[in-house]
Amino acid sequence: MGKPIRVSFEFFPPKTEEMEKNLWEAVGRLAPLSPDFVSVTYGAGGSTRERTHATVRRILQETALTPAAHLTCVAATKSEIDAVIHSYRDAGVRHIVALRGDPTEGVAARYAPHPDGYRNAADLVAGIKRIADIEVSVSAYPEKHPDSATVQADIDMLKAKVDAGATRAMTQFFFENSLYFRYLDRVRAAGIAIPIVPGILPVQNFKQTRNFAARAGASVPAWLAQRFDGLDDDPATRKLIAAAVAAEQVLDLVDHGVTDFHFYTMNRADLVYAVCHLLGLRPEAAAVQAAQPLSQKERV
Repeated sequence: MGKPIRVSFEFFPPKTEEMEKNLWEAVGRLAPLSPDFVSVTYGAGGSTRERTHATVRRILQETALTPAAHLTCVAATKSEIDAVIHSYRDAGVRHIVALRGDPTEGVAARYAPHPDGYRNAADLVAGIKRIADIEVSVSAYPEKHPDSATVQADIDMLKAKVDAGATRAMTQFFFENSLYFRYLDRVRAAGIAIPIVPGILPVQNFKQTRNFAARAGASVPAWLAQRFDGLDDDPATRKLIAAAVAAEQVLDLVDHGVTDFHFYTMNRADLVYAVCHLLGLRPEAAAVQAAQPLSQKERV
């Protein structure tokens, strides 16, 4: 019998009441699948710091899930970031996703470390490990980080993050599995042994995904564009195609021995839940009740 499938889900902190409703509906739907952990993102330049913290705290208080809080080193001093690490630790967080982060001006802007801050993600990992005995995950880029000069420089940075104490990497999303396996070969050849978990992005909206990919340095193959061609005004068919594409990708990865997956949910549960079902994950009856966020009435 092979290793069991393990999944993790990524959410982002909501900006509006409607987004808040969508987030907690997604959490409630996906929690019974017993993910390894769920991560909560951190906006450019720490712009969502309070909302990220509030979301993580609510997950800790109201569900049985293990939250992993994202943390970046953009536009903040070491002491400011250290204070966030302390607050996460004191709230009960035992897993942080350490990222360099995007400049406050956006991904197109040139990154410059804060003069009194952490220089990069490897420096941030070391800072977290100095403060607390917390698990640290980091990012990895099968198609190279947009700011990296070369693929080798990118892999050297991943190695620096591992040397600083990172024990898991989740990849940027990709649509061609060959990119992931080629990258994995290079990473292993560089002596990096930590799990490199593929990041999976079910395509909720193709146009948005294409724009997102352009900013993130991820390629969108022609065959993927063709599958969504002509469906701009047909959301029902788009959803069916999206589920088929994501299922095809993850099942091929499973066939090649992959057992861990990190899903970028975009705070939507439907496609992710369907793909997890195909992976053989089923809700635990006891977990269903435990995972439901408390109603507004119960929290008062």
